[in-house]
Amino acid sequence: MISEESEIKLKNDKAFLGHPKGLGFLAFTEAWERFSYYGMQSLLVLYMAKYLLHPGHIENIAFFGQFTAHYNTNDPTALSSKIFGDYAAWVYLTPIIGGFIADKFLGRTKAVLTGALLMAAGHFMMAFDYTFLFALLALVIGSGFFKGNLASQVGGLYKEGDNRRADAFQIYYLAIQAGVITSPLIVGTLGEKVGWHWGFGAAGVGMLVAVVIYVLGIKHFPKDVIEQKKENGKAAPNPLSFEDWKMIGVLVILIPILAIGLIPNMEIFNAYLLWGDRDFNLVFMGNKLPTTWLVTLDSIFSVTLMAGVAIFFRWYGTKWKEPDEITKMILGTFIATFGAMCLVMAELTKGPDGKIGLFWPVMFHIINSIGFAMVLPIALALFVRLAPVQLAATVTGLFNLTLFVANKSVGQIGALFEKMPTVQFWLLHVACAAFATICLLIVKFALRKRLAA
Repeated sequence: MISEESEIKLKNDKAFLGHPKGLGFLAFTEAWERFSYYGMQSLLVLYMAKYLLHPGHIENIAFFGQFTAHYNTNDPTALSSKIFGDYAAWVYLTPIIGGFIADKFLGRTKAVLTGALLMAAGHFMMAFDYTFLFALLALVIGSGFFKGNLASQVGGLYKEGDNRRADAFQIYYLAIQAGVITSPLIVGTLGEKVGWHWGFGAAGVGMLVAVVIYVLGIKHFPKDVIEQKKENGKAAPNPLSFEDWKMIGVLVILIPILAIGLIPNMEIFNAYLLWGDRDFNLVFMGNKLPTTWLVTLDSIFSVTLMAGVAIFFRWYGTKWKEPDEITKMILGTFIATFGAMCLVMAELTKGPDGKIGLFWPVMFHIINSIGFAMVLPIALALFVRLAPVQLAATVTGLFNLTLFVANKSVGQIGALFEKMPTVQFWLLHVACAAFATICLLIVKFALRKRLAA
């Protein structure tokens, strides 16, 4: 809830690209957090499959035997995929708890700072075999405090009915992609070429930069409801109404559908990297390029095409009625279906030397990035718009269940990579995007009144 005085101030604040100054600090905080997170994530599955889960290292990991009791530890590739899937899934589940704690006890600012410091510690602990599981735990808990609360602060910069909010989330995601572009070039290259632990250390430094930027911008962020109550004794917002609960129910229905649609995109950090490391022709001028640079390639296309999609719809809106969020998401998953088909084509056109040229992988990144631009940021904006003000951070955290389910699924599917024919493996991803498209069409027609602006 924003006070009337704050509403006027935020409406007149156009210091950052026509948006409130706070958006700039939040966007750059997120860019550096993504630099550290995706830099570490681009290394993680390669690090486990090629180094950590082999004799001489695996026995050094504290409590690893208990943690992997239900896994087959004799297959480093499958084990790496499952651990990656579990980690990446939990990173997106804990924001629900972190959002609730922020809404009820800490406030979003203190929650974000707590999460950022825990994540920095986690990245530094990744530099040691012994503390591997402690590092993952710190990153999971830290992300829980950080993710949903930072995103809800972006939404809190705008009063009800301010049309700049949708643009703000596009800018926010552009900042994310900027961090993702640079992280494999620095973190990935250090990890693959110099030493795995150097890469993880660089990710920790990036997280500390995020903390500094966030602290510098605190005065430009809107006050939390919990802080306003402490300051002036105002009553808390009204309890959730029946209509509020129905709206939350609609958002819950969207979670598994979006998760399935995002599986081809989320696979980029898991089996796709293992496939690329094994089969792609990454040799340039006699030297093999770091496999993690595929993540940078994807991010370059993502940031360019996300901006292009935003510009296109802004232009489209001047001529015709702009599609609503659910329609854009349907278009996004439909386009992602063709992106995943490019991976099938890549395997079918493998050369006689067993190597795959980069034409079809590049086409995958282009087409998938167009689809992705119309799914994840649009879905997040929809969740923020429909979230009841009493649980804004909690419901924004609820959005991360989408990525929890997607990453958990990717971990299980990725473990099949060396057990299934490659063509069938990628056709499974095509089917996921197609299925999500059909489900979103059904939701659009069944719940169009609930989802209307």
